[in-house]
Amino acid sequence: MEENSDDTAAGGAGEPETESVTKTKELPELTLVLLGDTNSIEIVPKNILLDHEDQTNVEQFSSKLYDFCGRHIAVINLLGLQNTDKILLNEGNHVFLLLLPYGQHNSQYSSAVQQLEKAFGEGILSYVMTVVTHEPGDKCESALTDLKTNSSFAEKRFHTCTRSMTDANEIIDLLEKIDAMVSENSLHSRHEEQREYLDHRCDKEKGIGNGNMSYAECESLNGPGVAEHSQKKDDSTGGKGGHKPVSAETEERGNISDVIGSNEKTLNISEDSNSQQFQREAEKLLRRLHLHDNYQQKMSTADFLKIGPPVKQSHDTSEKDLAYTFLQRLMMLDYRARDIPVRQDNPDVSCSQSVPVSDSDDFDDLFRDSADSDKSKESHVHPMDVQMAVFHCSDSFLKQNMVTKLSQCQYALPLLVPDLVTMDIECPLWTFRQITKTWKKTQIKDNSNVVTMKSMPICKAETSMVSFFRLGSLSVSKSQLMNSLINDRHSTFFHRNCKGSTKSRHLMDGVAEIAWYCPAGEPNDSFTDCIAFCNLHGDALLIEKQREILTEKSSINIVLVPTLEKGQKNTTVIQALYKSPKPLIILTADSDRGVVQVKDGKYKMGLKDRNQSDVSEELKGIIRKVLSGPHASFQLESMAKVSGIRVDEDDAVCLRGKSAAVQTVNMLQWMGVSKIKDKFLPCQGDLWLEWCKINKELYHLKGNIEKDKSQKEQQLMKIRQDQCKDSNSELMKSFTKRLLSLPPKEKEYFLKWTQILIDALSTDDLSSILQSYDKKWTEVLTLKKKHDKSALLTSKQTELEEISKKLQSATFGLEHIFREMGQIYEAHKAVKPKSRFTDWAKYPELAADLMISGHPVELMDGDAGQVPLTWISGILDEVIKKLGDQRVFVLSVLGLQSSGKSTMLNAMFGLQFAVSAGRCTKGAFMQLVKVSEELRKVFQFEYVLVVDTEGLRALELAGNATLHHDNELATFVVGLGNLTLINIFGENPADMQDVLQIVVQAFMRMKKVKLSPSCVFVHQNVTDIAATEQNMDGKRRLQEKLDQMAQLAAKEESCDAECFSDVIAFDVQKDVKYFAQLWEGSPPMAPPNPGYSKSIQELKNIILSKAKQSAGIKLSHFKIKIHNLWNALMNEQFVFSFKNTLEIAVYRRLEVQYGNWTWALRSNMLTIENHLHTRIENGNLDRVGHSDLFKRISKKYKEVQKNMTKYFEDDKEMLVQWKGRFENKIKEFQEELVRGVERKLDEVIQQKKTCKKLDEKKPEFENKLLQKSKELAHQLKDKAKDEDELKTQFNSVWSHWVKDLTADTQPIKDINLDDDQANILHDLGFEWGLIIESKNNGRYKMICQDGDYSNYVVLRKQQNTAGQNIVNQVVTLIVDAGKKVVNQFRGPLEYEDQELIRSLINDVEKQSLDEIRKKPVATRGYSSAYLQEVAQKVQVTVTEFEKYKKYAFKKEFTVNLLLYVFEWASSWLSQSHKTFAVKNDARTYLETKRTQYFNIFRSFCKGSSSAVVFGEMICGKLKVSTVEAVCNQTAIDLAGEMKCSYPVFNENRLNLEKHLLKSLAEKEDFDAFITYIQNPRKQVEAFIKENVNAFMSGEHKVKAMNILWKNVAKIKEVVHQALFNAVEEVKSQSGDIDMWAGRFSSFLNNKLTLDAISCQNFKDINNFDFLKEEIEKGLESITKEMKQLSLDKMNEFRLRPDQILIDQLCDCCWEKCPFCAAVCTNTIKDHVNKHKIDHSCPFHRSQAVNGWHYKYTEEMCVEFCTTKVASDGLFYPDGVSTELFFYKEYRKAGPRFADWSITPDKYRSKYWTWFVYRFQKDLENYYKLKFTMDREILEGWKADQDEAIQSLDEMYKL
Repeated sequence: MEENSDDTAAGGAGEPETESVTKTKELPELTLVLLGDTNSIEIVPKNILLDHEDQTNVEQFSSKLYDFCGRHIAVINLLGLQNTDKILLNEGNHVFLLLLPYGQHNSQYSSAVQQLEKAFGEGILSYVMTVVTHEPGDKCESALTDLKTNSSFAEKRFHTCTRSMTDANEIIDLLEKIDAMVSENSLHSRHEEQREYLDHRCDKEKGIGNGNMSYAECESLNGPGVAEHSQKKDDSTGGKGGHKPVSAETEERGNISDVIGSNEKTLNISEDSNSQQFQREAEKLLRRLHLHDNYQQKMSTADFLKIGPPVKQSHDTSEKDLAYTFLQRLMMLDYRARDIPVRQDNPDVSCSQSVPVSDSDDFDDLFRDSADSDKSKESHVHPMDVQMAVFHCSDSFLKQNMVTKLSQCQYALPLLVPDLVTMDIECPLWTFRQITKTWKKTQIKDNSNVVTMKSMPICKAETSMVSFFRLGSLSVSKSQLMNSLINDRHSTFFHRNCKGSTKSRHLMDGVAEIAWYCPAGEPNDSFTDCIAFCNLHGDALLIEKQREILTEKSSINIVLVPTLEKGQKNTTVIQALYKSPKPLIILTADSDRGVVQVKDGKYKMGLKDRNQSDVSEELKGIIRKVLSGPHASFQLESMAKVSGIRVDEDDAVCLRGKSAAVQTVNMLQWMGVSKIKDKFLPCQGDLWLEWCKINKELYHLKGNIEKDKSQKEQQLMKIRQDQCKDSNSELMKSFTKRLLSLPPKEKEYFLKWTQILIDALSTDDLSSILQSYDKKWTEVLTLKKKHDKSALLTSKQTELEEISKKLQSATFGLEHIFREMGQIYEAHKAVKPKSRFTDWAKYPELAADLMISGHPVELMDGDAGQVPLTWISGILDEVIKKLGDQRVFVLSVLGLQSSGKSTMLNAMFGLQFAVSAGRCTKGAFMQLVKVSEELRKVFQFEYVLVVDTEGLRALELAGNATLHHDNELATFVVGLGNLTLINIFGENPADMQDVLQIVVQAFMRMKKVKLSPSCVFVHQNVTDIAATEQNMDGKRRLQEKLDQMAQLAAKEESCDAECFSDVIAFDVQKDVKYFAQLWEGSPPMAPPNPGYSKSIQELKNIILSKAKQSAGIKLSHFKIKIHNLWNALMNEQFVFSFKNTLEIAVYRRLEVQYGNWTWALRSNMLTIENHLHTRIENGNLDRVGHSDLFKRISKKYKEVQKNMTKYFEDDKEMLVQWKGRFENKIKEFQEELVRGVERKLDEVIQQKKTCKKLDEKKPEFENKLLQKSKELAHQLKDKAKDEDELKTQFNSVWSHWVKDLTADTQPIKDINLDDDQANILHDLGFEWGLIIESKNNGRYKMICQDGDYSNYVVLRKQQNTAGQNIVNQVVTLIVDAGKKVVNQFRGPLEYEDQELIRSLINDVEKQSLDEIRKKPVATRGYSSAYLQEVAQKVQVTVTEFEKYKKYAFKKEFTVNLLLYVFEWASSWLSQSHKTFAVKNDARTYLETKRTQYFNIFRSFCKGSSSAVVFGEMICGKLKVSTVEAVCNQTAIDLAGEMKCSYPVFNENRLNLEKHLLKSLAEKEDFDAFITYIQNPRKQVEAFIKENVNAFMSGEHKVKAMNILWKNVAKIKEVVHQALFNAVEEVKSQSGDIDMWAGRFSSFLNNKLTLDAISCQNFKDINNFDFLKEEIEKGLESITKEMKQLSLDKMNEFRLRPDQILIDQLCDCCWEKCPFCAAVCTNTIKDHVNKHKIDHSCPFHRSQAVNGWHYKYTEEMCVEFCTTKVASDGLFYPDGVSTELFFYKEYRKAGPRFADWSITPDKYRSKYWTWFVYRFQKDLENYYKLKFTMDREILEGWKADQDEAIQSLDEMYKL
């Protein structure tokens, strides 16, 4: 086979994968040569090592081994071969297995060793593994002892196993020992190969002999060994049981060896050895670090952008965790990340701190070198190997993040990196793109130093570069010398004397690192300008490519050599450098001479026995001197043009992302940043700022509020329309097009490149502005320190403000483009809300994808001071779609600007908040961080949402409503957070006081609106955090300040608080964290303070411990919370304005549950009541005990209690506040139910007792009527077939029968309520004419719904008895005022007066009806005295009401009011008296039996037997009682069905209100609306009845009938069973008809109400089976009839489904809004007093609905109270008050107002605007008012019915 050319020797990326695999198979990674006795092995099918007997010197791949461990291992079977000279070996890695049978092992070992050494030389034993085989069960411990007697035997090259070799563990151990042996041989031969490399570099075709090989040849061939392929258990790198069989596919994904397989035959032997050696060591290193799977499947930023367990700070990190721990600590800016102590679990790995122990007593051992005993052990992993391993296993974005953190830690960064596989040189230019360096350059001008500040991306910076090289081996450290030049207190470059350094370093040779020295503009700066220092690791003689690149790019080359003599290997290199025009400095290790300038630009210096400090200073001097003259400069970006190296930015995906970004940003070239914003981002400029200004004004309306509001809304819509027109800028089209079309990886590059290119546009502007700002700020501070309050200070501050504005306009980043996207979305959403298939509709999804991937999203626009609610909602909705409605823990951060908040968050969680001092975060940003799987097990949420703010008292906002802005921001983020970090910077008490005052006030507001976040104070930049006493004193001072601020805030917020702990749960010992200062020294060269990183970790632990106790918040709830907080903040009265929608939603769901719980109790009590009522009616119960009722309902009550407990456990955090109250409420409800049923049943018992006299006569009546019917039938038996004749005859005698039977009883007279009412009115002093006229005109019927009561009143005469003079003055005043004053008194009653009269009517109606219903009419009958008593009370009430009013009622009012009350009382009185008559009047009772006795009479006529007639009589009784029982039970069941499943009734009171309003809108019945407006309960009750009827007769009729039929079937079964039982008992006891009747009645006593059964005329019945059959026939007929029953029949009985539902659903709050009279929709009555929950309603309406008008005018007021409470308007609380109140402070206006929660809402209810527009004429006629002034507003309220109804659903969700 021909060798590949040099060009392809690296096996480059261009080779196809199939070719790579083929070449891998051609050359096995390991060849095992089996030597020894054939008896040492048993060839069986399951033999893992060898499954064939053929002896061959040709290698064959072992399929068994491949299946076993997934490795390509070849086996050469030379067992039994006597002559080892005949062994022919091909290229590759070989191991000799010497197999010896146990028992013959000692003798055979010696002879075999001799033959091998003869053939290959003495060194061959390093490649021999001795294997002693034995039979299963044999003990062969002695074999090792025997073989030790041979001097050539090495114990670590020994193994034992069974002859059959079928034991997997034995083979695993063998392979591990082989791998260790090969690896050791590789390490041993590496240095030798490097020395040979230069001599053999040009020899590309070294041959390999086929005969006897020398040891040197064997070593050269086999030296590289084999990469370790074993998968180890835990973190072990050796030992037993480590292997697991893996598939080839798995290996291919994660192993370097699979990638490098194609290269092995293309290199010459020397290069091949180096390359393979490097690759194998690299792979082994990755395996030790458990990174082998990440070489191809790279780690990404997402792997580390998650909340994981605390980073280990202890000394127990194992190798498997080393890489992860390093990266985590690096992300926390801990520069000690390289210094991680490692716990060694593997005995084969040496520990730097372990000390070998010898137990020898021999003195000579003291002088022996005992190090050999530890030579076989691997050293621990070199720290730089860890860093580079992580680098190689990271994707480009994680590399970039990692390099950025290394730069922040002031560490050198990888500039040139050899590829682990191809050995190609790569420049990771992309990783530098995020790094910006700031320095101060010092120049001498006019004999003075001029300092200029520069800040720019390091890739763009043109600086000098000094490169260091080592030629050969040196005793001095090059890296340490470089550190002394840059920062002698920090190891910028890792060197041999750093902690953790080892001799074995695998991944650093050939790596070039770069670091920059950045001067601070101070006199002690080492250099006056920024300089790059580059360090090439390894021997530069062997690393030609990198050396040549760096010498070409450098400004100065510095070379370290062991000696400077001709003829050395390094002479050629030195000569080339000497001839180069580049300055050269040669440092010689064996010379002690000082600096010598050989010629211009060429220097040499000795290092021997010299103080490093002196060397460093001399070197600095030379560098300064050289760089003071002309010299080459270096720019990182120029590395992209260097030939022969690969630049990571040349990756196709990166190029495509860059290309897209360039095309997008190119259009911005040559334009100033402010012009860019104006031209390409117009939506967020003046238009957006104007929109925000007008939007805020909506919350501070003045004058004609609705008119002002309408105008502002039109202005807002106009702005949105203008934004839509301007939303098609080329920049936004290009940007969004890329976002929509690019794949995820390219999109990520596109965004990064866009930010880089945008930053480049404004770098120069920002730099100059920042210099000006810095200078001016210094001047202001100087004047302040002098306490100078002159005009000069004011002038300087004004100039500073101007510079601040320039800085703001010059700031331009990616966030501005996303802000523009948000504005485009909001504008289009406002103008075209229903468009879904346009590009703008996809913007939230794009932002959501970025948020999920870890990008910060702007929550609050800091420039405009506004939260774009529509945009944020859209983003969060999309996040919820993609992730589900996950729970998040919201962490908010507050603090002064530039106090290190963003730096702290980035270090703590690996976030990406902007931290540049010149471009501080402006506004508030949120970033989503995933919780790791490990922590999710103990947390109740999946993500942490971090909210970072622009900071308080931002310099940019100085003098621009700063305090208001700070309060707004603080309240907003405190309200959002589950936990708030308050960041205090420095130890300045004044700064601290500013922050604390704002924060304490924010927490106080949260407490008042029932939000309870927790807080932690972070005190940064403390000088000595270790001083316990100082910390204690600091905490004491903080506590005092907090208490002081709490008292100040309490006054501001009108709240009682003496100390901070009254406001929020706070422990100053646990909730305060002191932070060391960020930098260890002075920037810009200072690294981060290690104490800072430790503090970060401790703070993270505190946060996690608090987070563990929180359930977080759902994303959907978080979205709502943003709306609530921001809408409330727009109003000055935050606490009054805050609408806790989440709490409201939870409470509404609780109301639904409360309804279910109360219904469970009510329905159970109805069943109990039904049962007991039946027993009372049957005479089986004459007393109902309170305790008995409680006992009967106790089971259901316990069940409800259990359900309540479970429900409250599900959402403890918010429900806990109501748990106790609702438990008490349910208990009260149960007691109320019991009392109500007890009262009703007592009335039934009293009725039963009252009609006892009649009940006693009923059997007598029945017997006489039966006898008379029988006698009459006997007379008319010949006319039995003439039905009409029989009926005529029966009716003719029936009246005589009844008269005879009731001759001795007094009949109960009918009542005449009309006459009684008229007489009562006359007795009260009203004229007959007025009474008759009032009854005839019927106006009284609508008195409660009258729109204007002016005709019912007369104004009182104005009287004053203080003296005639005053009277004259008043008269004069009236005369002078003329008509104007008169008109005021002739006008209509004021709205407040109208409402008071209406309330009087409603109160009188309710009180009167309640009084009437208490009268015992059903038990004692009606008496006119009842109405007389009520009428007198009404008259007194009216007189009292008008006593202090400016008007008096006409008599007509009192008459109409009384007639209205009588009208409502009449129906109840009539029904109750009728019940009394039926129960107590014998004639009435007998009349109800007429049909029953006619049927008996007819049966007698037909000659029916006694049994037939008796059966018919029984069926007659059953029919009445079964129909009653079925209807009562059906009423309960129907009510239950509708309560549980009918949408109108199955939720809470608010849901019922919504459906009622929908119904009213659909019917468009103005009268019904008026009833609802004036008397909502009456309309609700009517609505319930209407829906119950609709349910029973509409689409649900079948369901209702099924319920009826089910109850019919149940009753039928009960009667059947009673018949059967009665007959069986009578037959078994030979009983008579009396016994049967008694038993039958007793069986039905608890189910049916049966009249007493008289058997006097049926003594002859003895065939009870026949009787049973007759009754069953009748029962079938009854059943059939009942199935045909109309559901309306239920209205005739005691229980009705509509009334049951009214009792259930109307037992709620009916309070009205004091402004618009909208009814409170709380399900629970008394919720204000008992639950401390305010009245509320989402359906507030225009005050015109309720007849409000402007004082002293007839002009209707159309304003909404929800708008007014956000305005600066004033109002009178009632018709008599002269005190005005602000709408914003409406709760101060009295009890009617104090208990109402009316949250400001700039949006009107579309339902009620539709109503007012639709019925404006009706409203004018009804209230006798006009819409003159607001007609223009009404035109804007035009809407259709569907929109109005749809708006109800939207309001219902609020």
